[in-house]
Amino acid sequence: MNLSSNPASALLGANTGRGRVRWGMLALVFFATTLNYIDRAALGILQPVLAKTMQWTAQDYANINFWFQVGYAIGYVAQGRFMDAVGVKRGFALAVLVWSIAAAAHGFASSVFGFMICRFMLGLSEAGNYPACIKTTRLWFPVGERGVAVGIFNAGTNVGAMVTPMLVPFVLAVWGWQQVFWVIGGAGAVWLFFWWRNYHDPDQHPTVSKAELAHIQGAAEPAGEKIAFRDVIRMRATWTFAIGHMLTAPVFWFYLYWLPPYLNQQYQLGISITQLGAPLIVIYLMADIGSIAGGGLSSWLIVRGMRAIPARLVTMLLCGLCIAPIMFVSSAKGLWMAVAYISVAIAAHQAWTANIWSLAMDMAPKNAVASMFGIGGTCSAIGGMFMTQIVGFVLTRSDNNYTLLFTMIPATYFIALVWIWLMHPRAAKPASA
Repeated sequence: MNLSSNPASALLGANTGRGRVRWGMLALVFFATTLNYIDRAALGILQPVLAKTMQWTAQDYANINFWFQVGYAIGYVAQGRFMDAVGVKRGFALAVLVWSIAAAAHGFASSVFGFMICRFMLGLSEAGNYPACIKTTRLWFPVGERGVAVGIFNAGTNVGAMVTPMLVPFVLAVWGWQQVFWVIGGAGAVWLFFWWRNYHDPDQHPTVSKAELAHIQGAAEPAGEKIAFRDVIRMRATWTFAIGHMLTAPVFWFYLYWLPPYLNQQYQLGISITQLGAPLIVIYLMADIGSIAGGGLSSWLIVRGMRAIPARLVTMLLCGLCIAPIMFVSSAKGLWMAVAYISVAIAAHQAWTANIWSLAMDMAPKNAVASMFGIGGTCSAIGGMFMTQIVGFVLTRSDNNYTLLFTMIPATYFIALVWIWLMHPRAAKPASA
């Protein structure tokens, strides 16, 4: 196969002689992201069981997810700054330790209030994942590889969402719903061992070659002084990213929290691998493909000579066009036609995400990237807070009719794209930085 026809292969093949330590570091953040989404997706899979056991209403479930978003909003901005201050190795380790304990604590909850507390703590700690992943990618990858790298680690969200409908029904059948949370909480300890033993920044890594280090750091800007948080807040790039992310990130949480209940209601599926699990596995497998392909497309455009920011924006426009047909999912004739609509939309969403995150790295100085991403993440979590309440309100008032919700989704991307195009800094730092 011609490498030029495959963006990811072209990048990997072109850099074989430069070492591959950076891809090992990427694997660590990929698996952290996978665990992050197993921890948060388990509740959506268990919702029918817990709703029946604890007599939850649609609004109860919305309120539980709302408190996850509150914790996420607070945690994102705090942890973004924390990662820049203490370094990604220590900061990420602490975040995973706390979120693993919070995930396991769900197994001891016995009321809506108890689940709200657990979700708040989970959101507060899980917010550290993406600032840490973005900072790791910014440290270890040059601009031409960042789109692919972001697409790969962000594919961990979809792997986590695929593993969850296979893991949860099995543990539920063998032990019970409490043990589901204990098992996924314990998995974080395994990741912590490998992270602490293997992760180092590029200039401190014991096995990185001089050639690979030169490739990573070549033409990069000098280290520079630390940037004050008030200066990060004043950056035009910060709000370009933050508002765009706030408009679109909640869509994936809608899928994560409400797809299992929607499919269960619409097509009378049970909570098993063959019934509910199979459609979700197909949907999130497509999301994986979209995440990597979307990041790969913009990276390919950059390798072919397009400037970084236009390459991201062109790719994001294509993503928005692919998302539009989700409006017709409620009128789909049969389960698998609905799965097809949702799969294309969620794949395009993940491709969009890979590019808006890469755009943040393109616009941000490296000493401020986690802080800027933290502010954007807080804004997206606030958007998620509104989303959970809007969804709960619409479903309660419409007797669980999802049509209006699916119709609203495409508009958010085009509004966000116009905002980013109008507001992004025209005098951005060079792409090689």
